[in-house]
Amino acid sequence: MALKLPCAGRSASGQLGRRRVSYWVMTSYDPLPPVRLTHPEWSKNATIYQINTRQFTPEGTFRAAEAQLPRLRDLGVGIVWLMPIHPIGEVNRKGTLGSPYSVRDYYGVNPEFGTLEDLKAFVRAAHALGLYVILDWVANHSAWDCNLVTEHPDWYVRDWKGDYRPTPWWDWEDIIDLDYDRPDVRRYMTEAMVWWVREVDVDGFRCDVAGFVPTDFWNTVRRELEKVKPVFMLAEWEARDLHAEAFDMTYAWHWNDVVHKIAVGQVDVNALYVYYSWNEKAYPRDIMRMLFVSNHDKNAWEGTEFEQFGEALEAAIVLSVISEGMPLIYNGQEAGNERRLAFFERDPIDWRPHPLGELYRKLFALKRDNTALWNAAWGARMVNAPNNSPTQVLSFVRQNERDRVFAVFNFSDRPQTVTFHEALHHGNYTDFFSGERVAFDSQTRLEIERWGYRVYVRQ
Repeated sequence: MALKLPCAGRSASGQLGRRRVSYWVMTSYDPLPPVRLTHPEWSKNATIYQINTRQFTPEGTFRAAEAQLPRLRDLGVGIVWLMPIHPIGEVNRKGTLGSPYSVRDYYGVNPEFGTLEDLKAFVRAAHALGLYVILDWVANHSAWDCNLVTEHPDWYVRDWKGDYRPTPWWDWEDIIDLDYDRPDVRRYMTEAMVWWVREVDVDGFRCDVAGFVPTDFWNTVRRELEKVKPVFMLAEWEARDLHAEAFDMTYAWHWNDVVHKIAVGQVDVNALYVYYSWNEKAYPRDIMRMLFVSNHDKNAWEGTEFEQFGEALEAAIVLSVISEGMPLIYNGQEAGNERRLAFFERDPIDWRPHPLGELYRKLFALKRDNTALWNAAWGARMVNAPNNSPTQVLSFVRQNERDRVFAVFNFSDRPQTVTFHEALHHGNYTDFFSGERVAFDSQTRLEIERWGYRVYVRQ
């Protein structure tokens, strides 16, 4: 029920005898902006690279990783995400070295990786190369022997027995949950995150299981961080409301799951239509979703990208870069790493030249230079280009006043002869991979091999 009060201004007028009374209607049909944060300018055409410091180099240190930064820049990476850099808990530790997501000191640096000065040097070197660095942050829980356990035992959630409680229903016995009903927990965690931005000059955070922590906490964190400098925030979660005031980007777990199921024959391309429909209608326009064929969780617990996608891997990689979203490389993908990296032990990547590295390099250059493929509202929406094999072939256009990309993916194990029903894609293009000039009109038929893909760029 709307509350009406006499006032001046925009009004609804009523007649009371001979007297006219104006009322202000205390409701509004004007839409509230769904995104009320500003993405840093440097994220507009960025790609993201995940470093598992323990496995990234033979030495497993920040100093050794720093030497690899020029290679990442040349690959076309824009944002470097470091997995947690804090000291790791020893109580209930998993494996020999433990999980980096079991944090013992939120202001400390894991000596396995080096010193605070080593980390600062890494950040400075990245900035000198035009790269940006975000830290993995674990707000939901800490190690059993975190300094907060002895200093503030009341900051933790308890189970029905009154004992400290790991996150329920998971096998995370090496951690215990913090209690975000307590203002002091929120203040401590916010101030710690601000410290890393102010003192170490990191450029934001990837926030572990972000949906397990209240959204209003993250909103506060973003406001406080922005007082220091513009930051980039990535949530390990899928939720529209996280984008309103806190996070620039969320995970696209659903995208990864759908493309995997297509690759193994469990679903067809209709499942991708569902994902892109939700992406366009349920999420705000000016946001980013992180698209990936691998990350540390996928690689360690579900299989390498080769296991997950098989013959569809290259098509999946190309789609992760060409469609709406920011593509991720997990370290080792560009070397064609075929191994599930150990999570609680040292297991350095075997670096070697590999065709997938060149594929990523070429695609990242296209994303950087083609404005239709940029991130968030800087880029263009995907528009379906209907074809005669809609359950096997995905085809779409992304275009703006300057650029146009027409992409076709045969997500099936049979060759397809594809025709298109509408004129959206008509025009002259260059095949991005072959360099061949191609013209599309109503008579064009496209022959595309099993698990094949084509990317055409407007001339």
